[in-house]
Amino acid sequence: MSGFAAADILLWKNRNLSAGVLAGATLIWFLFDVVEYNIIPLLSQIAIFVMLVIFIWSNAAPIFDRAPPRIPEVVISEHAFRELVLTSHHKLSYAVSLLYDIACGKDLKKLLLVIASLLALSVIGDSCSLTSLLYLGFLCAHTLPALYQRYETEVDHLLARGGEYIKKFYEKIDSNVVSKIPRGPVKTKFR
Repeated sequence: MSGFAAADILLWKNRNLSAGVLAGATLIWFLFDVVEYNIIPLLSQIAIFVMLVIFIWSNAAPIFDRAPPRIPEVVISEHAFRELVLTSHHKLSYAVSLLYDIACGKDLKKLLLVIASLLALSVIGDSCSLTSLLYLGFLCAHTLPALYQRYETEVDHLLARGGEYIKKFYEKIDSNVVSKIPRGPVKTKFR
């Protein structure tokens, strides 16, 4: 699937395909979160069903004068797997080093923003399951681009007003709280 096809699905340009993807994700969420079905039994039962269909088809093919099924061989190359692992490793290392740099840095605004984001993620993660959180993320990624494309000017206006409000709130907190925190003299290290 190319990038344009994915964009068409997310922007609902192909309504049937977009609705099908959303229905599939909703079914998966329903199975795992609402019904509390586990992944291992589901995969096992799908494998059993596929094997039974292939067995019946293979044995019934000569009776109905049909060709038996030909299943293509699926091969995942070692190079592709290594690339996937290395890419994941680099992204994880970058995220950890970025968090470390923010924690050691001098930018208090960025540190407070990251702490607030992680705290919000912690509260959200504590109140719902991982599958619900993944489904909510998928739902947002699947519907928000189309809504933004339709109501772009209104959203931009609201985001600009919200940004100004957050900036004024931060300036108020900085002047009333953070600036009043006493700081001791900075000691220099001698070698």
